[in-house]
Amino acid sequence: MTTRTGPGPRERLLEAARELTYRHGVGVGVDALLREANVARRSLYEHFGGKDGLIAEVLRRTTAEDEDDYLRTMRAAGEDPRARLLAVFDRLAEIVGGPGFRGCRYLAADLALADPGHPAHAVTRDYRERVRRLFEDELVRLGHRSPGRAADQLLLLVDGVLAAGATRPGTNPAISARELAEHILDA
Repeated sequence: MTTRTGPGPRERLLEAARELTYRHGVGVGVDALLREANVARRSLYEHFGGKDGLIAEVLRRTTAEDEDDYLRTMRAAGEDPRARLLAVFDRLAEIVGGPGFRGCRYLAADLALADPGHPAHAVTRDYRERVRRLFEDELVRLGHRSPGRAADQLLLLVDGVLAAGATRPGTNPAISARELAEHILDA
C-alpha cells in the first residue's frame, strides 16, 4: 500500500493557479495550469467545474489571506484607530517594494474578465466590501464625521497604491497615499 505525502490534485491546482494567475494574469491557459499542477484535465472539472471555478476559488483563498494581513497589520499598530489605518499604508509600502510584486490580483482579474457574470467578480466585490467595512469601523472608532465616505476614499488610495506600484516601480506610491490618508483621517 502506498501512502500519499504530498498535496492532492485539488491543492496542486489551487497552488498552480495562484502562482500562474498572479505572474501571467487570469488569461493563463488551462494547459499551462494542468502542466504546472501535474494533474489530468479531469481533476480540474471534478474539483472546480472548470477554469472559472478554479479562478474564483483561488481569489477566495487569497482574499482571506489578504484580509488577515490587514487585520494583523492593524492589530500590530496598537489601539489608536488613526495609527491602525495609517499602518495599512506602511504595510502597502513593504508589499509594493517587495520582490515579485506584480500589482493587485483582484484589480487585474476584474479588468481581464470581461464577462460581468464571471464568479470571480462576486469574490472581488465581496473582498473590497469587507476591507471597506474594516476601514469604516476604524473610522467610526476614530470619531470621523463621515466614516463611510472616508472608507471609500481610503480604499481608493489602496487601489491606487497597488496599481501605481505595479505600473510605476520605484515611485513609492504608498508614501504619497499615506500623506493623503492623513488628510482624510483629519477631515
